[in-house]
Amino acid sequence: MGQVWGTDGLAPHFRFSESVGKMWGRFMGKRTDKTIATANEVKAALAIPGTYPDSDVPGLFLKVRASKDGGAGSAQWFVRIQRDGNRQDIGLGSGKLVSLSDARKKARDTRNAVKVEGRDVLAESKNDKAAKVTFRDAAKQYHAENEAGWKSKTYARQWLAALENYAFPKLGDKTTGAITAADIIATLSPIWQDIPETARQVRNRICAVLDYAHAKGWRSSEAPSGNGSLKAGRGLPRQVKGPVHRKAMPYVAIPSFITALQRKHSYGRLALELLILTAVRSQEVRLATWDEFDLDEGLWTVPAEHMKRAKAHIVPLSQAALSVLQRAAALKLAGSDYVFPGVNGGAMSDMTLLKVLRDAGEPYHVHGFRSALTDWAANEGFPDAVVEAALAHKTPDAVQAAYRRTTYLGTPDKPGERVRLMDTWGAYCASASRESHILPFEKRKR
Repeated sequence: MGQVWGTDGLAPHFRFSESVGKMWGRFMGKRTDKTIATANEVKAALAIPGTYPDSDVPGLFLKVRASKDGGAGSAQWFVRIQRDGNRQDIGLGSGKLVSLSDARKKARDTRNAVKVEGRDVLAESKNDKAAKVTFRDAAKQYHAENEAGWKSKTYARQWLAALENYAFPKLGDKTTGAITAADIIATLSPIWQDIPETARQVRNRICAVLDYAHAKGWRSSEAPSGNGSLKAGRGLPRQVKGPVHRKAMPYVAIPSFITALQRKHSYGRLALELLILTAVRSQEVRLATWDEFDLDEGLWTVPAEHMKRAKAHIVPLSQAALSVLQRAAALKLAGSDYVFPGVNGGAMSDMTLLKVLRDAGEPYHVHGFRSALTDWAANEGFPDAVVEAALAHKTPDAVQAAYRRTTYLGTPDKPGERVRLMDTWGAYCASASRESHILPFEKRKR
């Protein structure tokens, strides 16, 4: 028979059984001889730090933590269960907000979910916490916390840019806890054979973000293993060995394609048209802001942080390129500095440019337009060195790189070969254009 302790009407009343106390002492890992059976006893327990098992529902207990001054602090209900041979303490809510009867109901429901239905309620709870943490948010937080330790600012920028280009369009708005191996495979499949090295980098970075999310408690499991379903030859096909060149539109088809692009105005179409006319990489046109352009001089200065080699690059603008900027200015989005803004005024996704090609039924790659310019320039007799400079390629010969300091831009009074290259290319690309109603910018000073 248990004792009753208590007293002057103000202090709590606890009933305890020595046998129950010893049993719970072994179960909880420390001795306790105070059980709770009524709402009043719960109220009394909240004033004294300790662990209090419930006398009715097995495994249910109230834990009252000590505050810094030794008094009672926070309190929480838990139910202890065994799942797959492992002990788990599952939180049921605040001891000050959840009543004893509600705690008992939650404990019974939890035990039933685990024992009868076989559910992993802890994993479900973690996924619930992750409901508001998207892959985009997790990736940006991971990037912010780690970029200071990476080898260079260029690498840090490119690390996030790869996810922005290839992962965010499909995974960005998904919660980290909901992303499966199948989602990752679907994201990588369009680029897995086309740009294999980049695809592998994107895979590794997706997995790094998901592992980070798991460590933060936003996801119940680590990322799918690169040696498992995400390994080439398993969930993903084996990649073709050797270089896979990006399919380029033949330059003879480009004037007609430009005409087709001009039939409808959109940021994606305008961005792709400027990319073709200037032979820049997709990132350089997608991240372009209005302050990079000197329209009077007809020059575009691409900042170093947007360039693959992290060196600023000057692009002479043809009349055709200036015409694109005129049309873009007419569509300028208030509050955005981007020439070709994406969703909500931010940077445009790389997938937008590819989508313009696919919507037009063209099987070519965006990067292939640089190859088209190279082929055309060779046919027109432009020196290789001028074309390489226009493409911002690194001079492969170290001796030539040391002595060749010219940019082939010339001066305002005497334009260089790169100016002539861009002007001639622009005129060629616009040769089939029917946009007679587009007024060109005023003649450039040079």
